[in-house]
Amino acid sequence: MKKSDTRIVFMGTPTFAVASLRALIEGDYQVVAVVTQPDKPVGRHGNTLQPSPVKQYALELELPVLQPVSLRESVFLETLRAFRPDLQVVVAFRMLPPEVFGLPPLGTFNLHASLLPQYRGAAPINWAIINGETQTGLTTFLLDAGMDTGRILLQRTVAIEPDDTAASLADTLMEISPSLITTTTDLLLSGIPTTPPQSACTDNLPLPVAPKLFKDNCRIQWTFPTHVIYNFIRGLSPIPAAWTYIHLHGLPPRQLKIFLSEAHTNLHPYLYTLCPEKILPVGTLIPDLKAKTLDVLTTDGYLRLLSIQLEGKKRLSVAEFLNGLPSHTYNYVSDTALLPTFVTFGAN
Repeated sequence: MKKSDTRIVFMGTPTFAVASLRALIEGDYQVVAVVTQPDKPVGRHGNTLQPSPVKQYALELELPVLQPVSLRESVFLETLRAFRPDLQVVVAFRMLPPEVFGLPPLGTFNLHASLLPQYRGAAPINWAIINGETQTGLTTFLLDAGMDTGRILLQRTVAIEPDDTAASLADTLMEISPSLITTTTDLLLSGIPTTPPQSACTDNLPLPVAPKLFKDNCRIQWTFPTHVIYNFIRGLSPIPAAWTYIHLHGLPPRQLKIFLSEAHTNLHPYLYTLCPEKILPVGTLIPDLKAKTLDVLTTDGYLRLLSIQLEGKKRLSVAEFLNGLPSHTYNYVSDTALLPTFVTFGAN
């Protein structure tokens, strides 16, 4: 089929998906409609509805926009059929039921932010960094009834840099996604290729997965090794963000989000000079008010915090955070569920 004759329905929601939609539009593909999530309530009272980035872009181009609450709604399905799509393209949307992904004759393909079959699930970018991977990539595949299990079409590999966060890696993947979307579209227009099914394992080992992130599985465990915690923090930065509790002297514990840090796998210099005889538990916080640093002891070194956000406050650098604290709170301890007591360490 010619691309000018192929009716395409695009499905996506976040900014990540806008680049792919733009590539189709600017490549003169015939996008006849866009499907995205319903507008999201924002503001203190939720009185304002915020359209998704994909909807905003689609409206600028005066494209029809569908926002079903349920993808099995009869009205939505009837409307979708009325657009007579030959192909559907999905980028960062939702899991589709068979009556949706099976509608177009050329099928429905999805762009997934991993090298499938690895990291199937909702948060592949986050989990690749959390697990310390050195590479990831993008995969396009034909949708079936499983979770990211369809036949693979094309893949692109990307290196994960040692200081990448979830945000920076997403930006890198977003830059290469448009060309993969258009190349995959052209591949399908030339005839649906015969591709092998995805494997269930790699080298006879279970595949790493990418389950959805919730608050409970974003909490830092300070008993883990330094680099494990470091990867955990950058893999969740900036959203949803790794968190812990901080105990300021004389004040109740409060939640603290950590966005950026540095990993050090050596004995903290303060332990040589201030308390060489003491063994301080993991999670102890060591502030240096002169150097404006805040470090957390770990099992094999320490983590230097760089960017944090105290519950109810805005995100700050550690220097800004320390400057804003009254002098009587200059003793700290970070929470770990495994510590029987809270330990404070005085700053000089």
